[in-house]
Amino acid sequence: MPVIKSAKKKLRKDKVREKRNSVLKLGLKKALSAALKKPTQESIKKAVILADKNAKSNLLHENKVARIKSRLSKLIKTTPKAKPSVKIQKTKSSKAKK
Repeated sequence: MPVIKSAKKKLRKDKVREKRNSVLKLGLKKALSAALKKPTQESIKKAVILADKNAKSNLLHENKVARIKSRLSKLIKTTPKAKPSVKIQKTKSSKAKK
């Protein structure tokens, strides 16, 4: 246990920071696993946002976050696109008129 007053304060602040950091890291870990299991637009977006927050607070290196985001963006490209809501009307061909 620290004896000096400033050391006691540092210990208190370190405990708070440790909790906050663990929450951020755990949130990213869960979001990544969810995005990899079911790669939907929402799950991938959430994981990217959490990765950026981790980089901003210096919990993860910027290059590692870039790798994570790159892998997630590849999942977006492979997911099937939604069907267009506008129906396209087929026109009669010129052969059908004859």
